[in-house]
Amino acid sequence: MASGAEEEGRERREAGEEEEEDYEERPQLSAAAAGALREFLEEQRRQERDEGEKGGGEGVELVAEDWRLSQFWYDEGTARGLAEEVARLASGLPAGGAAVACVACPTLYAYLRKSSPDVPARLLEYDERFGQYGDDFAFYDYNQPEALPPAMKHAFSVVVADPPYLSQECLEKVAKTVSFLARPQGSFLLLLTGEVQKDRALELLNVRPCGFKPQHSNKLGNVFRLFTNYDPVDRLGGWDQSDGAPI
Repeated sequence: MASGAEEEGRERREAGEEEEEDYEERPQLSAAAAGALREFLEEQRRQERDEGEKGGGEGVELVAEDWRLSQFWYDEGTARGLAEEVARLASGLPAGGAAVACVACPTLYAYLRKSSPDVPARLLEYDERFGQYGDDFAFYDYNQPEALPPAMKHAFSVVVADPPYLSQECLEKVAKTVSFLARPQGSFLLLLTGEVQKDRALELLNVRPCGFKPQHSNKLGNVFRLFTNYDPVDRLGGWDQSDGAPI
């Protein structure tokens, strides 16, 4: 009969053998793969540091897309191009007239705030996660197109809108919001929506398609266009002369 010490020793050896067998069954990285993984993680950390430095503490990070709310963020090239155009428009306006309204386009707002923090901009959004932007955020439900603070009425010289849905109803209601926000004279309108809305956009807001075509981080099946009520000429591809609309 084995003593208690012998029994305990045997159990420890068996446990050790089982652990060794389990370890041997686990997938193991080769030395080359492990080295590549380390390099990838180091590069990822470096890029995160670089992005933080570029933001200079002014950077704004977007929350994750919620597809249930039809949220699809622009890719970096689209967001930067739009932010540059909006900042350019704002810089050409008289003092006190450069307010920008971003209607359901948080990607643009984030890049504009990051690249041109001196441009006063408001974000109108249904997703209350964007309340993190403080007073810049205003809750917006396109089903109630004019349910906004009275101080916003005709207060914006630049209005950028990206209707969440490609339906006639949605565009018509967002058009009411744009009319509510925009100054009656001399305001710039930029609309981002599907190409299928071209005729309706012209009818409702007198905007025409530009050569510039917005892209999204998650590729979408629909062709999106940028429509404006002014001709950007040599920027954003200018008005598309091939679409057949009278200029």
